[in-house]
Amino acid sequence: MSTPDSRRTEFDPSALGDREATLLVKSILIPRPIAWVGTVDAGGTANLAPHSFFTMVSEAPPIVMFSSTTRKDTLANVEATGQFTVSLVSRPQFEAANQTSAPYAVEVSEFEAAGIAPEPSAAVVPPRVADSPAVMECVLESIIPVGGNFMVLGRVVHVAVDTDTLETDARGRTLPLARKLDPLTRLGRNEWGTLGEVLAIDRPTVG
Repeated sequence: MSTPDSRRTEFDPSALGDREATLLVKSILIPRPIAWVGTVDAGGTANLAPHSFFTMVSEAPPIVMFSSTTRKDTLANVEATGQFTVSLVSRPQFEAANQTSAPYAVEVSEFEAAGIAPEPSAAVVPPRVADSPAVMECVLESIIPVGGNFMVLGRVVHVAVDTDTLETDARGRTLPLARKLDPLTRLGRNEWGTLGEVLAIDRPTVG
């Protein structure tokens, strides 16, 4: 075993315990995109909650995942209905998105409690955030227990994007511009991040 670099502070997760080790790792794995997940329960009450364990895991078909830390309302609703929406959190929605992380009672809709306007989805029952610049509508593929969490996989069946964020590139593809989406990200501690500088580079070729 090599001698630790004196420039670094070494951490042993088993000595820290799960809670402190998780906080440490979350402070390093930054920035993390935010899935603002909309669901409904069996009685039709809408739920909205931000999840920063979120990414895309498949291209064909397009499948996204978010992870529920313990068994929360979002997970129960997805299990009951098999559907959810993912709304992008943009900079103007900073305080509202944070408010939806509060531990509201199960019968309370975060849309109403946080003053967030919902809008009907095109392909699923759960509503989406009306002011979000981009939304994905998903149907459940599977739920996989991972440690004390639950990884929720959803197939994207519909996408809605604000037209003024879109631009057609030289190859004829109409896609949103990152700077116009103006997304927020989660960092460590109680910190959130904005997009900042955008770097662009083409993929390299060999030979």
